Amino acid sequence: MITKHTYVGGRPRPSGLEPFDKRYPATGEVIAKIEPTSLEQLDEVIAEAAEAQKAWAALSGTERGRVLLRAAKILQDRNEALSRVEVMDVGKAIAEAESGDVPSGPDALEYFGGIARDMPGTFHTYPGAVGFTQRVPLGVCAGIGAWNYPTQIACWKAAPALAAGNAFIHKPSEETPLVAYEIADALTEAGLPKGLFSIVQGDATIGRALCEHPGVAKVSLTGGVDTGKLIIKQSADTLKKVTLELGGKSPLIVFEDANLDDAVGVALSANFYTAGEVCSNGTRVFVHRSIADKFLAEVVRRTASIRVGDPMDRDVHVGALISETHMNKVLEYIEIGKAEGATLSAGGNRVRPQGFENGYFVEPTVFSGCTDNMRIVREEIFGPVMSVLVFDDEDEAVSRANDTFFGLGAGLMTTSLARAHRVADQLQSGSVWVNTYNICPPDLPFGGSKQSGFGRENSRFALEGYTEVRSTYMDLNNFEGAY
Repeated sequence: MITKHTYVGGRPRPSGLEPFDKRYPATGEVIAKIEPTSLEQLDEVIAEAAEAQKAWAALSGTERGRVLLRAAKILQDRNEALSRVEVMDVGKAIAEAESGDVPSGPDALEYFGGIARDMPGTFHTYPGAVGFTQRVPLGVCAGIGAWNYPTQIACWKAAPALAAGNAFIHKPSEETPLVAYEIADALTEAGLPKGLFSIVQGDATIGRALCEHPGVAKVSLTGGVDTGKLIIKQSADTLKKVTLELGGKSPLIVFEDANLDDAVGVALSANFYTAGEVCSNGTRVFVHRSIADKFLAEVVRRTASIRVGDPMDRDVHVGALISETHMNKVLEYIEIGKAEGATLSAGGNRVRPQGFENGYFVEPTVFSGCTDNMRIVREEIFGPVMSVLVFDDEDEAVSRANDTFFGLGAGLMTTSLARAHRVADQLQSGSVWVNTYNICPPDLPFGGSKQSGFGRENSRFALEGYTEVRSTYMDLNNFEGAY
């Protein structure tokens, strides 16, 4: 059985601490031992990163970008192998990993590698003087990842940080510790100088140490709301910059003029992709009363054909949930939904596929007859559970969609261009999708509003988030002081 260690200076480095188990979600079997990073080791990681960052920041953006572009190509060429590691980490279906999560990682490296040379500033003229602004790197930055999209999250955070001239320390979730090493190997092979990308392992102890360490200039978290609040508190004494991409309970509004087949397909994808373990998923599906019965019947029919099972089988649609603990949480929410009076229209059970009886599988589940005050409607379940609600008019739909402290994603289905613009402008969300869902190109920002967080992944906004503005004023004349 393999044992994985802290990755620093371009190589693994043991800490001597007791390893923890990494289990394959599809079987429950232990497939690796992961050695946590010690606090003393973290000091060494940060010191090496700070030293390496000086020379990296002194390079031109073009030179930094070339390294990221080479790394992107390496990962693209290894998509199938990397996807298999991702499946072992997460338990998601390999067809999904190969086409979605894993390619989105090198896409980010490619995008930020391409724009690393273009860090725009401003130029100003004054009588006898000039001024200009520059975007300068922060120094050593850290990313704390969630377990649902480990390849994507690692690259979405590391790519803009490195492109801007920072060093980057990545702490993957202890549930998904494996795939980060594949990214580290690709960056090292691409020529990234040693010390610029490090991996630290462990639970909240090492996460807290990153937040409190004075040598870390920024922490970017993808995780839950409660974790985000802790990150802010733990980072407060050092006043480090923080980016938070947190949870969601996103609305998907299906208007009466929507293409019904498209609306059903989008609703299924927005709920059951990655076994529902997606923070922006459209789990509150609001359907206009005039089409609600037809919509629900088609959702139930198509849900019945979704194949759940061996994540390595390319004919399987939905794989396993991340852990037994999380599976039990999802099953508990299904029982809560029934107790609250919602109608269980599809699914609702644990699945034990042949050969994977001990895996953490749950049927894609659809509740109808839901009301806005139900816990299954208001609370993030993070599993394959859809809540269908009915509305009568546009204003009502928008009002109810916005009635949540989350604000990560939102979607609407309509064939009216005017309605699409009108409703999208009113939805309180960091991202809005029209006639599709969860599409996140690397040049378009992604992030939340309200308690879904702040700051952005992807796009130039992310690049700005890993820099600060420095202004310079130059007097072109002899100085004439008052003293």
